[in-house]
Amino acid sequence: MGGASKPVAPYGASPIFDELSLPDKLRNEHSTKAGTWGLLRVLEGEVELIFLDPPSRRLVTVDDPAPIPPKSPHFVKLTGPMKMQVEFYRENPLSGEREPMAD
Repeated sequence: MGGASKPVAPYGASPIFDELSLPDKLRNEHSTKAGTWGLLRVLEGEVELIFLDPPSRRLVTVDDPAPIPPKSPHFVKLTGPMKMQVEFYRENPLSGEREPMAD
């Protein structure tokens, strides 16, 4: 396996939500606490993750989960039918991966 670091394990996770059960709290501005990273995983379909400061948006798909930094204001925007879950970590869950390039 070489020098690869072992994957970071989540310490918690939200329920699995679909387009009907996604709570208003996630559809409106919110953020994780200091020291808490989120990882938005889409299990079916896709959603848009909107960050407010600095402003950016990202399409999150089954093959492309999105990290959510601590205290970063954001919300989820539906694009159609979906299933999603948020995992919670104490450090960046994708720190071993290359950061995506800005558009």
